[in-house]
Amino acid sequence: MELVVISGRSGSGKSTALHQLEDLGYYCVDNLPAALLPTLTLQLERDQYATFKGVAVCIDARNSRHDLEEIHEVLRQLPESINSEVIFLDASDSILTKRFSETRRRHPLSDQHTSLAEAIANEASLLDSLSASADLIIDTSNLNLYDLRAEITNRLGGSSRDGLSLLVESFGFKRGVPPDADLVFDARMLPNPHWVPSLRSLTGLDSEVGKFLSDHPDCAELAGDILKFLERWLPRYQQSQRSYMTVAIGCTGGQHRSVYIAEQVFAALRESHPRIQIRHRELSEMRKQ
Repeated sequence: MELVVISGRSGSGKSTALHQLEDLGYYCVDNLPAALLPTLTLQLERDQYATFKGVAVCIDARNSRHDLEEIHEVLRQLPESINSEVIFLDASDSILTKRFSETRRRHPLSDQHTSLAEAIANEASLLDSLSASADLIIDTSNLNLYDLRAEITNRLGGSSRDGLSLLVESFGFKRGVPPDADLVFDARMLPNPHWVPSLRSLTGLDSEVGKFLSDHPDCAELAGDILKFLERWLPRYQQSQRSYMTVAIGCTGGQHRSVYIAEQVFAALRESHPRIQIRHRELSEMRKQ
């Protein structure tokens, strides 16, 4: 039986993720006390759950500190028949603050003595153990509701036994490395289309930029070297029981070089890795502006 544990800080999108899993055929339980997880697993063996794809539970900071700190041991002791995964959602402090301000909801850890900023920081500390136990961390800072639902579908729509779920992501170093990145490759040594006036406003998805970069042998060599590394080591990651991998490729602004190389890697791996998707972090942000 598949067991998915959803956790994360308030405002990161846990409810959206849980609702999407319900739509995907999971039996969902919100705000489960962590201490009851072993009891719940006993129910998973019963025939009444056989019609569901799996069970998804949300465990958040409203649990006791002791139960949250012991979550790793609880997960370790689950029966071998339970295939469990922990998905942790998070976002930057500024984004979480903005979301609470826009919705005018009260943070569950805030009160007359605790400000919103303090509650957000306290929650991060409370959830350290769950974050450390996570098989997949999703940064929702740049994802809207529909983006997150699509992310959950793409990452969890198939069984984890179907193979490694792989995300190829381009990004700009000037905004920091994606927090969910497992492998990071740097494309900043490649010729930069930004300095070509006619290409500056375009992206790595445009044919003009693609031609400019493909005319430089270094671009093909970098893409080839990344592919050789992934083709050799991705099977090893999967053998070590990894269900999710994020391969992040960065350049300075995340608009040209990293996008182009990410597309090359994605196209080359698509046939051999059916559970693969691509995301261009900075381009997604540009479209919102």
